[in-house]
This record gives sequence, C-alpha cells and structure tokens, in this order.
Amino acid sequence: MIEAHNPLPRITERVPPPAEAVDGHGDWAVAEQELGTRLPDDYKRLVETYGRGDFWGALCLRTPFGDDNPVRLEGNLLEDFGPSRELFPEQHPYPLFPEPGGLLTWGVTESAAQLCWLTEGAPESWPVVIWSRDDDYERYDCSAAAFLARWISGRITSELLPREDGLAPWFDAAIDRDHVYVRLGEGSLPYPERLRILRDALAPTADRGSYAYQGNRQDHFVVTGTGWQLTYETAYGHQLRVAFPPADSEAARAAVMAAVGLMGCPVESVATVHGTSSWEPGSGVRS
Repeated sequence: MIEAHNPLPRITERVPPPAEAVDGHGDWAVAEQELGTRLPDDYKRLVETYGRGDFWGALCLRTPFGDDNPVRLEGNLLEDFGPSRELFPEQHPYPLFPEPGGLLTWGVTESAAQLCWLTEGAPESWPVVIWSRDDDYERYDCSAAAFLARWISGRITSELLPREDGLAPWFDAAIDRDHVYVRLGEGSLPYPERLRILRDALAPTADRGSYAYQGNRQDHFVVTGTGWQLTYETAYGHQLRVAFPPADSEAARAAVMAAVGLMGCPVESVATVHGTSSWEPGSGVRS
C-alpha cells in the first residue's frame, strides 16, 4: 500500500535543498500532456524542491523541464528497450511505458540502473521498480518520494542502489562547475596530517567518502557553505582535485593555495580539466 502522507519534510530535514532547483519549474500540464499521463504529486513537489541533481552521489533525479536537460523525464523505455525485449523476453518481466502499466523512469543511478514507476492505476499508487542494466529488478510498494525518504534513512536497503553508510546524506544540484587539478610535491608531513591541515584551513567541511588501497589514499569532502568539492589523493598521483562554480574561481584559488602552503607541499603544476578558470601564476590571485 502506498503511503498517503507527504514524505517530503522527512527528506528536507535530512538533506537541505539547494537555493535554486535546477530544471525544477515549468508547466506541469504541458509536461503531462507530452508524456501522455498524469504524474504523482509527491514527485512534483520533489522536483520543485530539489530539481535536477544527485542524492548522495548515487541517485540522479529526472525532471521534465529544461531545454538542455540531459536526464529529462521522457517516456522512451519502449523505444529504447523494445527491440531487446523481442530478443530476450524473459529479461523483461514488466511492460514498458507507454504500454499500459509500463515502467516509466524517474531517476537513474551512477551504475546506470533506472528507478521507475510501475504505472498501474492512479499515479499516487504507482510503486517503485529499480531496474539494473544486468536486468535485475527490485520492487518497492511506496511512492518515489517515500522510497527516497526510506533509502536516505536506511529503512530501505537496496542491492541495486547502495547507500553511503556512515556519511550524512547530501544533494548536489546540477550546476556548472569548473574542475581544476593541482599537482603537488611531497612535503615533510605524513598524509593524514596534511589532510587534517587542508580541511582545517577550509573548514567547515563535510565528508564525501574515502578510499584506501595498497598504500594509496583518496579522500573526498565538500566545503559547506560554498559547495566547493575537493578530492585529496595519492591514488592517481599526489594532487588536489577541486570543483567549484566558475564565479568562485578567485576565492577558491586563494583559499586552496593558502591551505596548500600550510600543508608544506610545493605546487608542481595546475591544470583546468573542465571549465574556463585559470589558476596558473599571474591569473589574478597570488598563491
């Protein structure tokens, strides 16, 4: 049975929404006419609150708005997977939208699994089906927003959508970000101490996960308030990877380079791998 109450407050309590919902607002009547179906009210509130972006770096919410939206809500599963179903019908136990009661995708995961509604009956009663690219399926008899609330809180455990245990949940809006890599030389301090100095200099920060293998490290965190995303690592060379809104380029460069100085690590090179920001010497801010 689908939950009747609104689960959105339970989501926003744990996951602060962005200041602006990217591709989150538009004419719902037009969107529903184009799809050929009415959409659940809880999904509409979710889109208007968060917009396009990623929950926990794992679940990307589709929205029906935005001319340049790469994950637009569309009823194209039959077109995309109909030929495959003809060859392997046993791998497709559910109809595909716009077939009656067909699967309709409202979210995608980092591993290319699709979070779908099973469009049987009234939209408020549509259950959630996760469909992996290996043709594994999980069904949950709750709405999209209720599923999200339960997944974030740990009340739902999904093999097709793992959650980041031990980390506070987050949402990253799908905004433009420049990405700069700062290659570092070795300093005299051990890695854990350098990481502590870096995070203290940029505080407050929040964990985004860590990785360690055969002596290599990779630590992800975000600068709360600005939303700058950083990875400090030795896994692919000793470097900092920094992502930030283009308008924050000079502020991010000043703060990061000052922190690197405290770490005692010489800067060997700086490269912009995405965007237009220049952190090279003489680009406008001194390190």
